[in-house]
Amino acid sequence: MDTQRFGRHRKIMPFEPGSVEALREASREKAASLNQHVLGYGATAEAEWAAAGIAAPNLPAMRKYRLERIRAELKRRDYAGALLYDPVNIRYATDSTNMQLWVAHNPTRHCFVATEGPVVLFDYFSCEHLSDHSGVVDEVRPAVSWMYLYSGELTDAKVRRWGAGIAELMAEFGGNRRIAVDHINPEGVEELARRGISVGNGEAVMEKARLIKSPDEILAMRRSIVACEAAMGEMEAALKPGISENELWAELHRGNIARGGEWIETRLLSSGPRTNPWFQECSSRVIENGDLVAFDTDLIGPYGFCADLSRTWLCGDRQPSNEQRDLFRIAADQIAHNIDLMRPGISFRDLVERSAVPPGDCFPTRYGVLYHGVGLADEYPTLPHASDWTADTPDGELEPGMVLCVESYIGRLGGREGVKIEEQILVTGTGNEKLSSYPLDARLR
Repeated sequence: MDTQRFGRHRKIMPFEPGSVEALREASREKAASLNQHVLGYGATAEAEWAAAGIAAPNLPAMRKYRLERIRAELKRRDYAGALLYDPVNIRYATDSTNMQLWVAHNPTRHCFVATEGPVVLFDYFSCEHLSDHSGVVDEVRPAVSWMYLYSGELTDAKVRRWGAGIAELMAEFGGNRRIAVDHINPEGVEELARRGISVGNGEAVMEKARLIKSPDEILAMRRSIVACEAAMGEMEAALKPGISENELWAELHRGNIARGGEWIETRLLSSGPRTNPWFQECSSRVIENGDLVAFDTDLIGPYGFCADLSRTWLCGDRQPSNEQRDLFRIAADQIAHNIDLMRPGISFRDLVERSAVPPGDCFPTRYGVLYHGVGLADEYPTLPHASDWTADTPDGELEPGMVLCVESYIGRLGGREGVKIEEQILVTGTGNEKLSSYPLDARLR
């Protein structure tokens, strides 16, 4: 080893015994000041939002609103607190992020929200700085992860150590021994039961809390949609005969990340004969002149908000066929009719009973739902076609502050191509407002 080469490195700060905690605190403060959520979304996104006339959301007010929603739902269901593992739910409760997709399938981060008490975030090793900006996290503790990756055949021992930490919080802040948990393996349920703690449905708590958006959440969602649609514009500009589906889809990812967006949940882009049936993930297929290109953004953009829009474009300079126009007209008319029905107070069942549906030769390939909620991701409720309504389909009614996506897929059974359109709609006090604004392809109208 060349010790001289390493010896030439200049010390940044002297290290002395007893200075560890001071250095650790300085490091945390530096990292917290450079957190992505503190630095913001950059000049490109800010200029686009200014041009669209969308004010910045009041993030402290939004975070306070969210905690109030969670705690109100916990009180209503008589829980002492919530234990959250889903990274989207943790984002809702703390407005902090950490390797979102990775922790979605590696449970190394969780959050305890006391109904009457603190918010305690159990985070990955050396990640205390990631939530310092939020103003709603009272304490950060190291997470005890008992997935097999870390615990192997010693899972039972590690679960006991994890359970001791949860039981300590419940004893200190719990008014009872009931806790709502969104996702947990059987070992965790058994360990909490051994400690006299009963586990309830935290998913229900969080979906109900997330259902009604505050004005600041709507501002953040508007900004996410503007960023998504700007990236869609870049994707459409790149759409030329000879580009592959994968290359085209990459443009949406690039545009989203460049504007501070986070990820895209699916790979739903297809072209030509791959547009029928729907749900083909994008591929290496080269898009040809005259092909339809259909996609669903499923995009988690700035502020963690979902922009869930679908469009179908015609590639190249050929005139659309009569069949392509007909499919597009049916889809666009269905979307327009179904949006027009949306108003506060209408029941879910009444809404779907009155909705337009695909014609007979397109009905077998219909999209699985007519409407679904959307916020930080796809959310409750999900409303099927009336013919798919069953005894275990939940009913309810539209309320102001709910945001739903309106879906249509039109493709003839056995046909060559299909059309996908989706819009994002806010339920207002008097009706609805279309939040998405990206124009439909005028050549197909």
